[in-house]
Amino acid sequence: NIYASMNVDRLHQLLKGVFKDHIWEWMVDFLKDIYGAEKVLELIDEQFVALPRFSDIRQFGDKLTRVKQWTDSEYKDMLKVWLAALTPLLKGHPNHLIFLKSVTDFILISVYHSHTETTLQYLQDAHHGISRNIHLFLPYRHNQSISKIPKIHSLFHYIECIKEMGSADNSDTEVSEATHKNLIKDGYCASNKVDYIPQILRW
Repeated sequence: NIYASMNVDRLHQLLKGVFKDHIWEWMVDFLKDIYGAEKVLELIDEQFVALPRFSDIRQFGDKLTRVKQWTDSEYKDMLKVWLAALTPLLKGHPNHLIFLKSVTDFILISVYHSHTETTLQYLQDAHHGISRNIHLFLPYRHNQSISKIPKIHSLFHYIECIKEMGSADNSDTEVSEATHKNLIKDGYCASNKVDYIPQILRW
């Protein structure tokens, strides 16, 4: 069974897929309905700027919502603080806040280097929180359906995959992504930017 050889991928499934490409976008659309499309991006930026400085906490500045390209480290740093930043904007919407907490818990617990039955139960509880409240964002899906999103569906299989194949960091593509800088970006910078592919291969 070829599908049995496929394992979970924290970077592309959780951080880039579930977190940034889907839930972050849905949350911004939801906040636009509350505060207005013209005002909401500025409000979100203000909330992230207002976060107190602390060791190992990134300061995003006042243009977070205008960033077009995100890196793995930025996803992780944003995940650390988005709950605190968005909570004041979600007053009167406790279920949306529960959903954000469940998503945060799921992503952070899933990347433990080792698991016990207790931590897997925590992961299951977080998944229940996601499943119970994800319907809140149906209006922000163009086809009014969430069940057919592969990266959301993959959450159902995390516990099973961890039990069968070990912790999720065993199959994380973060390591191979980290080599892009050395293998691709530095090579491109060292080229003359004209017909650069052969130059990168020789670099």
